[in-house]
Amino acid sequence: MKRLLEAEGLLALDAALARRPLLAFDFDGTLSPLVDHPEDARLLPGLEPRLARLAELAGVAIISGRALADLKGRLPFAPRYLVGNHGAEGDAVVDDGGEGQALLDAMRRHLASHQPAFVAVGVEVEDKGRSLAVHYRRSPDASLAQAAIHEALAGHDPKLEVYGGKDVVNIVVAAAPDKGRALQALLERGSHDCAVFVGDDVNDESVFVRALPGWVTVRVGLDAPDSRAGWRLASIHEMPAFVDRLVTVLERQGAANP
Repeated sequence: MKRLLEAEGLLALDAALARRPLLAFDFDGTLSPLVDHPEDARLLPGLEPRLARLAELAGVAIISGRALADLKGRLPFAPRYLVGNHGAEGDAVVDDGGEGQALLDAMRRHLASHQPAFVAVGVEVEDKGRSLAVHYRRSPDASLAQAAIHEALAGHDPKLEVYGGKDVVNIVVAAAPDKGRALQALLERGSHDCAVFVGDDVNDESVFVRALPGWVTVRVGLDAPDSRAGWRLASIHEMPAFVDRLVTVLERQGAANP
């Protein structure tokens, strides 16, 4: 991946901004620094006014693994679209008749039976309603924590999808929309011509692999050499400069086309 905030990347970004794009962002690790306790997450200082201005100029979507209600409480500005639970909750979601909830309920009971083993190695289960997250960021021994999670999830129902992330294992309904499908649905709804999407983790790859020509897909961080994103930001601390660029170009376009 090439650096976005250099000449070639900025040219690609400017070209996308000329095409009525939807500007979409993950939350944790992208707009908010990763923290040990999910409830402590907050926007990176300085981003709030920038994102508020961006949302006045263009369509903005936040597509997160967090539950929708949780996500809403962490955004002191008004994006056009909000999608939670990796695409399974919020705008552009299709009802599955309750099958997914039954699958997750069974997994909740199963994980509860492993709670003593989880507590012993510092594993915590976060219930997001439409998905589950098994965290081991605070575990004193990541290898023991991973082994306990692997044992608990061995032979899981194939109608559930299990995949890793940064010190977490996510459990979602396999048939539920992922972030990539959610973004495509939002594009169709809003008559946008392309997308700019920024994410930092495995669950954002579903967007990167579906990107069409002219999209700008960005992965935050330097630890993902196999990512399908087209561009990268070195860290979340480059996000203010990135949003500033979006705002500057969009304001310039607005001044040229009053």
